[in-house]
Amino acid sequence: MDAVQKEVLTFKRCEPKKCINASHMVGVFEILQSLRKDEVLCDIRIETNDGTIIFGHKVVLVSASPYFRAVFISFEETNKDLILISELDSPVLQLLVNYIYTGEIMVTEENVKVLLSAANFLQLDYVKSVCVEFLQSQLNPSNCLGIKAFADLHNCTELFSSSEAYIKKQFLEIVKYDEFLSLTSVEVIKLISADNLFVPLEEKALCSFYQCSQFYKASHSSLLISKNKVFECVTNWVKHKLECRNIFLPELMVHVRLSLVSKQFILEKVVDEPLIKNSPKCKDYVSEALYFHLYKSVHPFTNLQTIWNKPRQFGDLQKAILVLGWSGSMKKSSLNWYDIETDKWQCVLSMREGCRPSHLASIAEQFIFAVGSYKSKSHSVQMLDLSSQTPYWVRMPDMLVGRTHFRVCVLGNCVYVVGGSSNSAEVFDVSIEEWRMVSSMSATRSNFGIGVLNNLIYVVGGYDGSSCQHCKSVECYDPSLDTWILVAEMSRCRSSVGIGILDGVMYAIGGNNGSTYLKSVEAYTSNTGVWTTIADMNLERYNPVVVALDGLLYVMGGLDKVKNILDSVEMYNPSIDTWKLMENTINFTDEMDAAIVVDRPPHFVSD
Repeated sequence: MDAVQKEVLTFKRCEPKKCINASHMVGVFEILQSLRKDEVLCDIRIETNDGTIIFGHKVVLVSASPYFRAVFISFEETNKDLILISELDSPVLQLLVNYIYTGEIMVTEENVKVLLSAANFLQLDYVKSVCVEFLQSQLNPSNCLGIKAFADLHNCTELFSSSEAYIKKQFLEIVKYDEFLSLTSVEVIKLISADNLFVPLEEKALCSFYQCSQFYKASHSSLLISKNKVFECVTNWVKHKLECRNIFLPELMVHVRLSLVSKQFILEKVVDEPLIKNSPKCKDYVSEALYFHLYKSVHPFTNLQTIWNKPRQFGDLQKAILVLGWSGSMKKSSLNWYDIETDKWQCVLSMREGCRPSHLASIAEQFIFAVGSYKSKSHSVQMLDLSSQTPYWVRMPDMLVGRTHFRVCVLGNCVYVVGGSSNSAEVFDVSIEEWRMVSSMSATRSNFGIGVLNNLIYVVGGYDGSSCQHCKSVECYDPSLDTWILVAEMSRCRSSVGIGILDGVMYAIGGNNGSTYLKSVEAYTSNTGVWTTIADMNLERYNPVVVALDGLLYVMGGLDKVKNILDSVEMYNPSIDTWKLMENTINFTDEMDAAIVVDRPPHFVSD
């Protein structure tokens, strides 16, 4: 044997090889757990209040738990073989000691809270995290308030944040359960005062009304009365223990924001509420809300934000495309949402029969203007406030010139109306709620495209009625100078051309060149001052509707080369210069007249 060991082995040059036995640690801890159960080589006994003794090895416990590390290394218990942990019950301590030896833990509905509390005490982060994950998965309207309070008690910031977010989102359901009625006044105030509390206020009946009614202020006004869930939950909470809670009513009513619901609701549901009638302070709040409605009826664009009427913000509101469509069979226009993420359409509300405005414009993604008439010369303008909890169309001052085949755009807080039957242009200034004429274009132009690029208004192509020619010329208006100038022409004549503005580029899409409908597209930037050709669409489109959203262009509807109404949507990605036909077709209307991108208000979100 000695001779063999002394023999010198020679190898080719090679790197050292590191080998890892993946099952080594598992095997070691299996043996340690077996020794612990048999009370072999154990150097520590842990006693709980009920007298139960749990055996262990200090070195194992110290390696897994900062709590045990502090106890056995830093304190006087270092040399003791028996310690008392009175803060934990024996079953849960046994579970956690087993976890330290095995790495396994069973979390149930029955033990999750006590397990999380004990894991927090022993500083076992993994067990705490799985308990938090378990509780997050079990959040529902009946228990979320309790889970939030538990998370706060045990300093579980992640669980506290997720439960708080859930509570704000599911508020309308949560107030139906006893947990809400058991809150203190301070807790109720903290909850209902949140600016991001999800309280659209309306019931399903009101949503149905949006979809099927003529939706005019003068008709069906009783249907505008909706339940204010914040007001309801406040009165229910007070009435639950009326004698001791009545004194908190004024503090709570500050945060109800009555001005955000209809005047009819206030007059018929709030004014006659006995709790309100018996509280002078609350009656003042009602008067404030009624004054707000009166003021807004005279000055619809005034933003009087106080604690009583400040709109709640529901996080990042979903962007959606609001489309003005026309149903030939019903002889009615309607507003419809197009949800990009789901590629689905939803009818929002209808206009009165026979009414067909030709254009939409949006101020601050809140005030929606429906301008003109599709077929005949019209001066009419209507406005819809999307932020209102009970929105309705309001007549605005008429345009100064009756127009057809004109175009509309928004720059700043002004709505510009250009061309049509003349070369004139006018602007509606929201700040003074009046129309005024501005400089005229160089020539009569109708059925053109319009877009705003770098605070300048561009009118693109169109049809010159005086010369009976389809145009490729482009004019630019500078509001600061009140002047129009001609800029670079497109490569092709285009009337009824769709215009999209995306990332500093203006796109002229489709249209008619006088002999055929087009699927070609041109792009213009003010830096270069020239038009360049980009990829063609999949289909020819005359008079398409175009919007830009999330770095993409969406082209909808229009007519094809045989004048059939198109029911498709195409998406353009400028980074790869390609067009894609979306899967879902348009099925809510016969024709699309206009579209804009807005923040989708929560009270317009369907179930």
